Amino acid sequence: MDVYTAMAKVPVFSVDDVDRYYNNIGSSRSAVKRLMAYHKVMKIRNNMYTCVSAQTGGPIANRFQIASSITETSYISHYSAMEYYGTADQVYYDVYVSSETKFNDFEFDGYTYHYIPSPFSEGVESPEFSGGIRITNRERTVADCLKDMDKIGGYEEVIADLSVMTSIDENKLLLVLKAYDNQFLYQKTGYLLWPLRDSLGLSSDFFDLCRSKIGKSKRYLSKDIKEGTYNNEWKLVIPSQTYAMKNGGLISDASI
Repeated sequence: MDVYTAMAKVPVFSVDDVDRYYNNIGSSRSAVKRLMAYHKVMKIRNNMYTCVSAQTGGPIANRFQIASSITETSYISHYSAMEYYGTADQVYYDVYVSSETKFNDFEFDGYTYHYIPSPFSEGVESPEFSGGIRITNRERTVADCLKDMDKIGGYEEVIADLSVMTSIDENKLLLVLKAYDNQFLYQKTGYLLWPLRDSLGLSSDFFDLCRSKIGKSKRYLSKDIKEGTYNNEWKLVIPSQTYAMKNGGLISDASI
């Protein structure tokens, strides 16, 4: 039985997957160990494996497929989702994985996989022909990055990524915002997306709804801001030039 050929069709597999061919867990474990000894299989983490590509000598599974297979509920989120959609400003070696089940962070093939608690499943999709990838849609990705920008990446990175995005579905974004039900997130979303409203296809009604949800709370846009100006429209203390690109070119000061 050519277990390698069978498992090579599955980006990520476990001993239980191999056991479908042996129906003997001991023999299945031995088969996996033999394949590892011959450098045909790589261990990702406990009971999680991928075959080695005969062409590249590297793992068959990519980081997105691995992230989607860590737990039964895991999916790619935050800046890793931005990378998948091609809107990330840089290449990350940190893979952000949301899951209902906690797992310990781990490293594999140069990438570090970070656990993020999953608050809900709104906006999680499985793209066709992706090899089992589960990922937040563009709208959920935007909301997640805005919500957690102080924990992951920082506001400058969020702005850089948002600035290259084109067209999002405001109804889908509103569903995610409703699911979070977070005043601060409405503030950040309204303020940071306003200069991009034309390129993203967001209506005035969208921003009116965001304004209606922010209440009277006054906050700093980011904990990294030490000095700034107060934006009364969104009740945020903001840096003087929020939309300064990394190459020095100014997009917009995001004022209203």
